[in-house]
Amino acid sequence: MIESHSTIEKIRTAFDEVSQRRTRPRRLIEERLIGLAASGTDFTIDDIWQGMREEEPRIGRATVYRSVEWLVERGLLDRIEFADGTHHYRVCGHEHHHHLTCTQCHQVVEIDICLPEDQLNAIGSQNNFAIEGHSLSLFGRCASCRTE
Repeated sequence: MIESHSTIEKIRTAFDEVSQRRTRPRRLIEERLIGLAASGTDFTIDDIWQGMREEEPRIGRATVYRSVEWLVERGLLDRIEFADGTHHYRVCGHEHHHHLTCTQCHQVVEIDICLPEDQLNAIGSQNNFAIEGHSLSLFGRCASCRTE
């Protein structure tokens, strides 16, 4: 479960920053994401969009996409990439971490490992880059999927 209160407030603040207009679709997206933050559930854009269409049939998929990407850019959501090229989103809202994902069932585990700073600097130097950030994705099969 996520540190709900501060994450919820950060999501609300981010939506307030994006627009002065508190339209019904934006409020619905905000509330849906706050619910996901409280539950710790992974989701796709289509999960949110299809669920919201029951309440607001005219809501556009692009509106949902822009809102989710806005929160990714602000570090309130993580985009979790899978080995097959698909991705889910997750409300993480806490310090730097990476993900280990199952290639079979798409289970996601947050991991606290990272490349050492000197290794990141060496990679940047070798390739004439100034490293500004990174994301490490590890793929494999979880214990349940290996026993099947």
